[in-house]
Amino acid sequence: MPGTTKLRRPWHGEKLGLAWAIVMGILYVPFSVLVKSTYRNLDKLPQTGGAIIVVNHVSHADPFLVAKMVIDGARRPRFLAKDTLFTTPIVGLAMRTMGHIPVKRGTADARESLGAAVDALRAGGMIVLHPEGTVTRDPDGWPMIGKTGAARLALLAPEIPVIPIAQWGVQDQINLYRKKIKLIPRPKHVMSVGAPIDLSEFAGADLDEKTLHVVTDVIMRRLRNDVAALRGLPAPTGDLFHWVRPTDLPSDELRSPAEDPRREQG
Repeated sequence: MPGTTKLRRPWHGEKLGLAWAIVMGILYVPFSVLVKSTYRNLDKLPQTGGAIIVVNHVSHADPFLVAKMVIDGARRPRFLAKDTLFTTPIVGLAMRTMGHIPVKRGTADARESLGAAVDALRAGGMIVLHPEGTVTRDPDGWPMIGKTGAARLALLAPEIPVIPIAQWGVQDQINLYRKKIKLIPRPKHVMSVGAPIDLSEFAGADLDEKTLHVVTDVIMRRLRNDVAALRGLPAPTGDLFHWVRPTDLPSDELRSPAEDPRREQG
């Protein structure tokens, strides 16, 4: 079936380098054995040039499975990662060698670090983002409200395509929030590459908070529609799920998820 076959072949595809070769031996092979991954439309993954990949977040295994998919698609994935990972001699060197980009989260420097991401994109790199920032807390597993990093990056580099990848399946057996890891039978996971998200109406727009939230909403709704197609279900209507971290609530407002109405609406 077109779009399901691995594209990486000997002497073909973006070069990975020694650090990625080591990581593949440590992570790629085990995840290939532990999880049965099926690809759809892998041929839609751009083979050359920069691209922003946005993926819905269903499991803590996502980064490994998505990285494996991008590698199988003959590209080299690059992630935005906490800057502290780059401070240790061996890990930091490996992270930089693999092309990952340090981000100081929760600070003004986080925005400045996107400049390095833009440079990487314009140099032909492929950057992978989970806009939700954490595994979805939507009760039915749908993509929820996202953070604005992907939107900001898309507006800073409007000539770079934003490619959605919808995924579903592995969360039924690997769910750390529910302390659930079940590897027998072998978890099945499906990932589907979509056509680029049309953000042309925002070309030249200011990077103000309102615009960033609107663009983020467009990205997340597209992901929700693609996940619906993957699941064979009608796409939900209405607002995206809004999850509030307990630490973000005033102490007198801390309550269980069932008692907090803000966790049930956008």
